[in-house]
Amino acid sequence: MMAIELSSVDWHAARRATYLVKQSFRYEYPEPVRDLSHRLVVIPPERFGDQRRLRHRLLVEPDGVRYEDRKDRFGNLVVDVFAPRVSGAIEFVAEVSVERHASEPNRLLDGWLADGYLLEPSALTAADDRIQRAAEVLAGSAEWGLPLADTINDWVYQSMTYKHGVTGVRTTAAEALAIGSGVCQDYAHVMLAITRACGLPSRYVSGHLLGQGGTHAWVEVVLPTNDGTGDAIAWPFDPTNAGRGGLGYLTIAVGGDYADVAPTSGTYLSPLVGRLTTRKSVTLTELEYTTG
Repeated sequence: MMAIELSSVDWHAARRATYLVKQSFRYEYPEPVRDLSHRLVVIPPERFGDQRRLRHRLLVEPDGVRYEDRKDRFGNLVVDVFAPRVSGAIEFVAEVSVERHASEPNRLLDGWLADGYLLEPSALTAADDRIQRAAEVLAGSAEWGLPLADTINDWVYQSMTYKHGVTGVRTTAAEALAIGSGVCQDYAHVMLAITRACGLPSRYVSGHLLGQGGTHAWVEVVLPTNDGTGDAIAWPFDPTNAGRGGLGYLTIAVGGDYADVAPTSGTYLSPLVGRLTTRKSVTLTELEYTTG
């Protein structure tokens, strides 16, 4: 399957794209570990808005490791892995083919707000005084809905500097904004803290952005269609890049914050710490343009 050169793509005219995602996580341990219980969130749901999973496979080495699929409360596909003993290393390799279509909004059926997490601050997105003040100013500067979401998206982009190594997976939105730096996860958390403080239902999105190395994070703001159905549209916003999502974004999972969708996490019995090595590639394999 040939890869399409990204520099040649006219994204404004593209109507359909197909991708191949390959991702691996390898844990190495200095001595055998026992009772390993691991959680993987690396395979997208079968359908997500205009996105469709065509095929997938997950390989786990060594042989004999037990694993099973389930859906969490957000509709994400979670793989639970169990191993009574791992002698030196365990590796997870996921391969997924995904297709996306342009101009098909992600419509959520009536009842979308029942869970409550879209408006409730999570552990990583609670608003402190600074965020609350920013939310009040921003809410007064733009109309509720997409105009306000656009304004918040731009504000977060301008208020943060992209920088590795200054934050971690447990850094809160308030801490990241106080530092003024972070990675895509922190940008998403800051935006979520503000949108929720402004009464805009929103959720954290974990996935891939074509042309970027690591897993990417962005935000979906969920707004009612107001067409009498009770449905809503989930609108993607990427505060890290001051833009909206497009065909080059592939969704893996959604939740209240990063903790709900961490690609890999788990526990085992051993006093020693393992070492994680990751690899990822996202290849554009098919592309169709709008005709006429």
